[in-house]
Amino acid sequence: MAPPAFADPRVSAAYDGFAPAQRAALLALRQLLLAAADNPAVGALEESLKWGEPAYRPVRPRTGTTVRLGVSPKSPGACAIFVNCKTTLLAAYRDLYPETFGFEGERALILDPARPLPAQAIAHCVDLAFTYHARR
Repeated sequence: MAPPAFADPRVSAAYDGFAPAQRAALLALRQLLLAAADNPAVGALEESLKWGEPAYRPVRPRTGTTVRLGVSPKSPGACAIFVNCKTTLLAAYRDLYPETFGFEGERALILDPARPLPAQAIAHCVDLAFTYHARR
C-alpha cells in the first residue's frame, strides 16, 4: 500500500532532511502512526511540524498527546519516537517493552533503523499516546 501523500510540503521536506537509512525507517513509522487513525477511539490525525520534526496528534480534543518522529542528539544514528515528557507514557512503555526499545529519559523510544521495526509494539505504544487523555 502506498503511503498517504503529505498535505504540508514542509513535513515532506523534514523527512527529506534525514539521512537515507533514517528516512526510510521514519517513513515506515509514519505509516504505523497514520494507521492508528483506524482506531475509532483515536479518529483523524493532524500531521504537522513541531520543533522542525514531523508531529502527529488526534484532531479530536482531549483524546491523546502528540507523537513526534525524528533523531535524538543523544542517539544520532538511531530513530526516535518522542512523546510529551510530562506524561507517564515512557514509564508504561518501559514496563510493557523493556527489551524491545531503547529509551531516552521520559521522552523517547529509540530504534535502530537497520533492524526491522517492531510494528506491533510500536502500534500499541502509539495507540496509548493517541488515547492518553481519553483514558485518564
